Amino acid sequence: MLQRMGSAGEETMQRLRIPAVPASLFAIILGLIGLGGCWRLASRLWTLPAWVGETIMLIAAAIWAILILLYLAKWVWLRAEALAEFRHPVLCCFIALVPISTTLVGAALLPYQHEIAAALAAIGIAGQVVFAVYRTGRLWMGGRDPSTTTPVLYLPTGAGGFVSAIVLSAFGLPDWGIPFFASGVLSSLAIESVIWHRMYTAPEMAPAMRPTLGIQLAPPAVGCAAYLAVTSGPPDLFVQVLIGYAVLQALLLIRLLPWIARAGFSAGFWAFTFGTAALAFDAMRFAERGGHGPIADAARYAFGAAILIIGGIFLGTIWLLVRGKLLPPRLIVANAA
Repeated sequence: MLQRMGSAGEETMQRLRIPAVPASLFAIILGLIGLGGCWRLASRLWTLPAWVGETIMLIAAAIWAILILLYLAKWVWLRAEALAEFRHPVLCCFIALVPISTTLVGAALLPYQHEIAAALAAIGIAGQVVFAVYRTGRLWMGGRDPSTTTPVLYLPTGAGGFVSAIVLSAFGLPDWGIPFFASGVLSSLAIESVIWHRMYTAPEMAPAMRPTLGIQLAPPAVGCAAYLAVTSGPPDLFVQVLIGYAVLQALLLIRLLPWIARAGFSAGFWAFTFGTAALAFDAMRFAERGGHGPIADAARYAFGAAILIIGGIFLGTIWLLVRGKLLPPRLIVANAA
């Protein structure tokens, strides 16, 4: 009976031409809203046109709405595919991007519709906590192949905690954001040691998985943005420590870029965007809050680099979409083969 239901669901999806959207595509929302947040800040710092940042936020919200509908459709009509992703040792953690992106869309809508924004943020934060507890609890049971350890492990607890702290502060609740910031920091530190050990000792990462290394930039950069969100006053030493470590991660990724890109450009390169936007945002916030020195001086250049990198990945994604190569191979089809 389940086979008949799955077959009927697949026929429905094919008839309606609905693609089986992977959860990893929600990384697009994180990158775009990160860039939109940078532009909002730049409009205050350097009187740049505010409408550009708001347009980016609008595009991100529209893409999020489309992806949410497609992702829900996959769970309704392609449940076997959705469950395969949910149980996959690597792809499972990308599901954390669904509530995280929902939380960020709530923050993006905050200047326009407080009630809807608050509802989306609350749903996203609650969803992130539930998924992080469930997925991390499953990981604690062990039995994983070490070769499946990738930076996507940061997403449920690290990224979820940092984004929740940032958005709660945007709603005027920094005291509520502090526990989320703490969980993000401590879990990221623990996970980082596991990932470094895997990279040093396990076999070389498969080419298709290498773009996930872009996530390595996010913990220090997004963590710094969260720390700035839950604190006030001039930036302290800890802000500079986090930015310094984020710069080191960025340099490592630049050094590895030819190796990472060996399989060609794919939507997986959105893994680089949230950390890139966050690092630029950190430097700009550092300058806005009265910081001086090389970090403040580099703020304009970091912002420009974020525009070029995220804009380039966005255009490349459109090209993949036009050519029909945006989506990865379907899990069920690949397993059957």
